[in-house]
Amino acid sequence: MNSRRGAPVYKFFALSFALLVLAGCGTTSGGSQKSKSAQVHTELAGLYFERAQAGIALEEIGLALEADPDYAPAYNMRGLVHMSLREDTEAEADFQKSLRLDKTDSDAHNNYGWFLCQRGREKESIPHFMAAVKNPLYLTPGRAYLNAGVCSRQAGNNKDAEEFVQKALMVQPGMPHALLTMAELNFSNGDYVSAKKYFARFSQNNENLTAEQLWLAVRIERKVGDRNSEASYSMQLRKRFPDARETQLLNTAVK
Repeated sequence: MNSRRGAPVYKFFALSFALLVLAGCGTTSGGSQKSKSAQVHTELAGLYFERAQAGIALEEIGLALEADPDYAPAYNMRGLVHMSLREDTEAEADFQKSLRLDKTDSDAHNNYGWFLCQRGREKESIPHFMAAVKNPLYLTPGRAYLNAGVCSRQAGNNKDAEEFVQKALMVQPGMPHALLTMAELNFSNGDYVSAKKYFARFSQNNENLTAEQLWLAVRIERKVGDRNSEASYSMQLRKRFPDARETQLLNTAVK
């Protein structure tokens, strides 16, 4: 992200609204004092947003924009809040305003891209993810690559999806959701041995697997013929999620 305005950095995680706020550097000159005040209020808005206090977050963003109406990260932050409230017209306007003020802001590109993807506009989202990773100052390009992969897969383009997720793993090895996505993609493509390898790497640091993840593991092990691992994952699924849809699928499949 361009830090010329001492802006905080916001990173939107794919499939969630988890928000990480990193404070930028403020200065004490008269002109930049407005930006520093706007930065503080925007950071507070991010913290309230993390706590699902959207109303207070919007109040803080209002204060940020009173201090500096041209503070791009405030519009980016407000776009995320409106997106979470499904106020799509307002969200899109804010993301676009943020990018008009700072077209090099990788976080705004990533967030706007994710908004477009979640609203079924996957083709429009990819250029924004690519714009995000072009900025050498962007701290987490792996997330933008991963989002591009997730959205490509959502659009039915598994080839591009795999390429994007591989790039995510190149810049951020061990990225959990990227490993899981690669396991899913390889399973869909019939490469069950690779799917098993990626899922094994994913599960190493993720002990509390979800029902959906356990069901994927069961199907992978069934395809590669590892009956012991299949039985282990099946037992976990039945024990931990007896009423889950995936458990019902498992029970149906073994009958």
